[in-house]
Amino acid sequence: MILRTVLAIALASVVSAPAMADTKQASFDVKINVKKACSISVVAPDMNFASHDFNETGPFDATNDISVKCTKGTTYNVGLNAGTTTGGTEAARLMAGTGANVDKVAYGLYSNAGRTTNWGGTIATGAVGGTGNNNVQTLTVYGRVLSSALNVTPDDYKDTITATITY
Repeated sequence: MILRTVLAIALASVVSAPAMADTKQASFDVKINVKKACSISVVAPDMNFASHDFNETGPFDATNDISVKCTKGTTYNVGLNAGTTTGGTEAARLMAGTGANVDKVAYGLYSNAGRTTNWGGTIATGAVGGTGNNNVQTLTVYGRVLSSALNVTPDDYKDTITATITY
């Protein structure tokens, strides 16, 4: 019985003795590079002024939306070019007729609902700017055709505008 007691005490002292362990540490960094980025898309494929004739009084207005999504804090500018119709400029855009029809319908694109601020291709000519917030931001393009521009041959008139985002 004494032997058992001595063994129990010896065993308890071994089990309760503090362990002599060393620790070492190493560190590492966790990184990611978030690049500034933007995307741009046109909401509807056409800005449609519908059908009109010379008897109607205008102006005739239409709109289209451009969706922009940029990385948070990324500044951007969206410009609209002069279009694909020969003779058109950013300040005086033109829609061309089809086939042999050489008539053109003048129209304007604006960045405000009052249609007083021309939407150009660069900051100097009226490009629209903003700052990204990681969410889609909608920019409305306001178009206008004056009734005086309808003194043309009956036809379907069209121009193609390219929107460019610079960031």
